[in-house]
Amino acid sequence: MPLSAPLPLRTLAVTLATLTLLGCGETARLQREAGYGPAPTLPEPHKTLLPTINVAPAVGWPEGGKPTAAPGTQVQAFADGLDHPRWLYVLPNGDVLVAESNAPRREDFPGIKNWIAGLFMKKAGAGVPSADRITLLRDADGDGVAETRLVFAEHLHSPFGMALVGEDFYVANADALVRFTYRPGATRLEGQGTRVTDLPAGINHHWTKNVIASRDGRKLYLTVGSNSNVGENGLDIEQGRAAIWELDRASGQKRLFATGLRNPNGLDWEPTTGRLWTVINERDEIGSDLVPDYATSVQDGGFYGWPYSYWGKTVDSRVQPPRPDLVAKALTPDYALGTHTASLGLAFASVDTGLPAAFHQGMFVGQHGSWNRDPKSGYKVIFVPFQDGKPSGPPRDLLTGFLNAKEEAQGRPVGVVNDGRGGLLVADDVGNTIWRVSAQR
Repeated sequence: MPLSAPLPLRTLAVTLATLTLLGCGETARLQREAGYGPAPTLPEPHKTLLPTINVAPAVGWPEGGKPTAAPGTQVQAFADGLDHPRWLYVLPNGDVLVAESNAPRREDFPGIKNWIAGLFMKKAGAGVPSADRITLLRDADGDGVAETRLVFAEHLHSPFGMALVGEDFYVANADALVRFTYRPGATRLEGQGTRVTDLPAGINHHWTKNVIASRDGRKLYLTVGSNSNVGENGLDIEQGRAAIWELDRASGQKRLFATGLRNPNGLDWEPTTGRLWTVINERDEIGSDLVPDYATSVQDGGFYGWPYSYWGKTVDSRVQPPRPDLVAKALTPDYALGTHTASLGLAFASVDTGLPAAFHQGMFVGQHGSWNRDPKSGYKVIFVPFQDGKPSGPPRDLLTGFLNAKEEAQGRPVGVVNDGRGGLLVADDVGNTIWRVSAQR
């Protein structure tokens, strides 16, 4: 429905759609833990006309409020008063960069379903305009609180991922990878940057684009999410999406590195094996118990199922025509992260982590939290222990308390990164804060 529709008609549409949404949802039947680990429980799909809507209204933190840290750790605000902070990057000198960003502005909302979904996302705190800015935070005295805040880059286009290779600083905008020149210690990037390569945009159902450099700096890896839930907008607009791209820095040539990944976000290198890992947001509308988000190592040339199957070769019958030839090749992910948890951030524990021993070997995952599950899931930062380069046990909570007693969202964690000083930084885009988790003194 166009936004120019008469107000009474729009109001009626909202009312009817809201009643429909409330009437066609369903409640989870499995324990939340069943959706975690290397072998999650996959019940029969419970298809609903529209997703279950169970939004946690965004209210922000009360005065003095903060998340709850795991035993043996503590949390404090590294910086607050930001504008929808989503992603983090730490420069070699310890300066912290934060992408203050949201979805690109859209002139229309194709279809009543997408329009109503947009209203609920706004309620969840995802409707604010994008600041289109990267801010530099500097903690010169090392007390865990940034005393300097400067604009590092602005006039971007829904920036998300960042990577520095030598003096080349890359920003993954919603529609392109852009390169700037960075001088050590600089507090601002000059110029508008050079457009390195276009990235699939279009409807931009999933707008976040991430980037990470290979360890030798020769390659860049870029994430591009799908343009739909399960291809309902047509598979022609999914070309190059739901994928991780590899770009050769010297030649500028790029190729598809892995496909069938509905919405990849976090990227990091597992320190023992050197393999690339990512976290994926999976599909909706087949129940509160399906489909688990996941973390997985990424194989060169690997296909991970979307949209034709999930969790390996489990066929999604909604997608027509079926592709049994592709399903037969679908790889099973390594580790499920719970259904509809919106797992976004990923960072492996660094060798110099100052956190307790329980958080020394494994991956941290920022779970933004569900808006379409009953009961709610995510809204926390978890740690998955590893051994010999593979997950080795159930997840442990590192940071919780993002939902209050009324199940309102005081905050929602997104990006996570080691700060190189013994702490973990967490971007909270509803609380507009960067939290720092460290060992309890």
